Amino acid sequence: MKVAWEPWLAVGHPVIDEQHQALFQRVGLLLEAMHANRGKEEVGKLMAFLEEYVATHFAAEEGLMVAHGYPEAEAHAAQHAAFVKTFLGLKGELVELGPSSALAIRVNHVVCGWLRQHIGWSDRALGTFLRAGRPDRGTLD
Repeated sequence: MKVAWEPWLAVGHPVIDEQHQALFQRVGLLLEAMHANRGKEEVGKLMAFLEEYVATHFAAEEGLMVAHGYPEAEAHAAQHAAFVKTFLGLKGELVELGPSSALAIRVNHVVCGWLRQHIGWSDRALGTFLRAGRPDRGTLD
């Protein structure tokens, strides 16, 4: 199953766009491992790595929102928290039942669907805000 970042998902901030591309790559590796029946240990390692990367990415985005006074920061961070809760549920299912085709389908639907929707709406709005700049806040770095 091929999962890939697409150019329409670009938000216009190099760090965020790079991290989004890496997220799609990591999800793709996870789904490939699940479909290839690579075993609970390998799939578990990929899931744990993805969990850590998601946390790092969300922290980076949330740091930018705070640093630049993004007015939707609280709502955006709440979306992140809701996703983490959902992701942890999928991870719990993996731990309890092991990798399966059904779980791979849910991961694809839930994770990829959420990423596309969240990036396409919320992160693109953040990117627009960051590109507009705030004279009282300095640069986008």
